[in-house]
Amino acid sequence: MPSSCPESGLVDESATVRVNLLDGGSFSTADMSKLHANAEPNLFRLYDWCFHVFHPGSGRHILWDVGISSDRSAYTPMVLDVQWESANPVGPQKTLHEQLEALDSSYGQIDTVIFSHAHWDHCRPIQEEFPKAKGLFGGGTKTHCSPGHLDDGVATSKSLWDGRFFDSDGYASENWAEITGEWKQFGPFERALDFFGDGSFMIIDAPGHMPGNLAAAARLSLNGSASSWILLASDCCHSRQLLNGQADFAFFDIPGGKACLHEDVNAAEDTIRRLREAEDGHGMHIAMAHDVEWLRQGSDEVLMSVLPTTNREQFLRAVRAGEAP
Repeated sequence: MPSSCPESGLVDESATVRVNLLDGGSFSTADMSKLHANAEPNLFRLYDWCFHVFHPGSGRHILWDVGISSDRSAYTPMVLDVQWESANPVGPQKTLHEQLEALDSSYGQIDTVIFSHAHWDHCRPIQEEFPKAKGLFGGGTKTHCSPGHLDDGVATSKSLWDGRFFDSDGYASENWAEITGEWKQFGPFERALDFFGDGSFMIIDAPGHMPGNLAAAARLSLNGSASSWILLASDCCHSRQLLNGQADFAFFDIPGGKACLHEDVNAAEDTIRRLREAEDGHGMHIAMAHDVEWLRQGSDEVLMSVLPTTNREQFLRAVRAGEAP
């Protein structure tokens, strides 16, 4: 690690967590022209990764995002009417419950689900799926996402956002809150929160994609070393090419004008700059929610360490072939 390692000043520089990649399903017909400027409208499978995080010091199990479900009832009418068909989303072949069991964990051990942001391919109601878990969002999410689709007491197509989270108490049913605590500098990031209190898992304010967008940095113990950091970069950007500066954000036509996958483009570009600094200046290893390049290449030992050991080779063959794992 460079001398300016981000863990400087944290409570316990030896504390670590275990991180496991979970298959969160995929969009089977994503459009490249909506990711990269000047790209052809080629269709491809866009994977949707989420992660299981285990903190040995406390015995706590948390999830970072929940990916996509094939259960249409998990989504709002507007998602189903406007976005579902074009993306052709498919849930994982093995449910999150089944994937957790393969990790010698269980859905009943999950006490927290941290949503990197409120978009439907990362977030859905969790009360039935993870009954002991509380959902956490980044600051500003509720203001941005209210009112939700139940604002008149019935399911409507008026809002993209799920009223089971974001409507008034009379309609909302989910147990959740916005993350609060002491935010401080962490490497290149101006605002980070020490989630477990020992420096092993840092929640990072990552503006740009939408209000409340988060990233996270997890310190892993790999081959006896406690200095390997993996950065869960959510939708700070959607491809390695964007992260490397080899592609620019796409702007595409929508009714009434142009749109981008990021609501605040300037802030998103600044967050990407900080991600590059985290990688180049602090030795962090970046895993974005939809990026597949690190799996295709298989050369980053730290990133590859989070793959499940069960059916690992089958999983990699499927991903490298552009198929559902």
